Amino acid sequence: MTEIRVEQFPNGLVVLLEPVPGVRSAAVTIRVPAGYAVDASAEDGAAAMLSELVLRGAGDRDSRAFSDALDRLGVQRGSDVHAHHIELSATCVGPALPSALELLADAVRRPHIGDDAVDAVRSLCLQELEGLDDDPQGRVMLHLRARHRPPPFDRHGLGRAEALEHLDGPALRALWPRRAAAHGSIIAIAGAFEMERTRDTLQERFREWGGVGADPAPTGPPARGAIAVPHESAQVHLALAWDAPRERDPDAMLERVAVSILGGASSGRLFTRARVERGLCYSIGASYSGGRDEGIVTAYAGTTPERAQETLDVILAEARRLREGVTQEEFESAIIRLKSRVVMAGESVPARAGRLASDWFRLGRPRTLAEVASAIDAVTFEAVNDFCARRRFGRLSLATMGPVTLDAAAIDRIDEDHPAGLAV
Repeated sequence: MTEIRVEQFPNGLVVLLEPVPGVRSAAVTIRVPAGYAVDASAEDGAAAMLSELVLRGAGDRDSRAFSDALDRLGVQRGSDVHAHHIELSATCVGPALPSALELLADAVRRPHIGDDAVDAVRSLCLQELEGLDDDPQGRVMLHLRARHRPPPFDRHGLGRAEALEHLDGPALRALWPRRAAAHGSIIAIAGAFEMERTRDTLQERFREWGGVGADPAPTGPPARGAIAVPHESAQVHLALAWDAPRERDPDAMLERVAVSILGGASSGRLFTRARVERGLCYSIGASYSGGRDEGIVTAYAGTTPERAQETLDVILAEARRLREGVTQEEFESAIIRLKSRVVMAGESVPARAGRLASDWFRLGRPRTLAEVASAIDAVTFEAVNDFCARRRFGRLSLATMGPVTLDAAAIDRIDEDHPAGLAV
């Protein structure tokens, strides 16, 4: 059984190292506290641009030389934007890891953020925003986020066009060193690597890094309730959200099982009741995400204007029906699905590195695959039914896109027999 080495450098940087037997590659996840929730309103889009720019030239290498250096090492890389962090990810063969880490350290600590690159990245970000016109499902989920989450977490990682158009090189170059701080950053590595050599490389490259990263907090209450976005189409896209346990809460795994039964697969209740039995929609499902400070369940359905109201009614009815309990067969199927995901995640070193960083942020500690599997095994049929019986939803949010407006009064009545709201 592998063990995870955890070390916090004097500057506050957290390093998580997990050797994985039987693999030949290594994966790195670097989380820097510069996510979109840190953006001021006039800067909404800075995180999106910076996530692209830090991999376009760094240290002594311009954009082409930096890219070529990574390519020579066979490094597959990418970036993503979260509410709290910008995440850089890289995968390479194990022997190339020390050299890859030197390049990634330059990207984090000494990115060029050149004016030519800024113009190109701005165009890419604006194109991605414009692409939402052709992605109504993506758009309705963004409207749902804006409705359900408190500011500044009601934003998304794409930014606003007005802000993107005004962000320039000098502004972005000034923002990065203020946000990219050692304290609040996480580096997670999983796969084939030499433990001591990797640790020494990280210490050498990052020990002079300083600063304390921002940790944004809600600045007001969420809007909640319903929003209808007019959209001329033969389809209606509807999305619901309700409160759920945080990842560190004891009920988090019970929620995960319950939501898997509700809408996590083609055998889930939503798929069966809405699509198989009634033919109401072409796509439907639900998922749970446990965060550090809050949890959320989201449900989505794509349907037609004539069937949209009934589809919404079925989703709400099935969510409430969970309180009546689940069957033994549903419980066993959900456990198998969750265990399968754990096994598949263990076969991917990028997934392992990402999970280590995510666990540290959400839980304050990393978890081995064995620990996660044991937590799933510890869930009992009786515990899930007890949780479902006391489950509360809080104030729901609903976002719809299409040529009709739905009667959304039912979302405020889902807890009418339990007026106290969410109890977790």
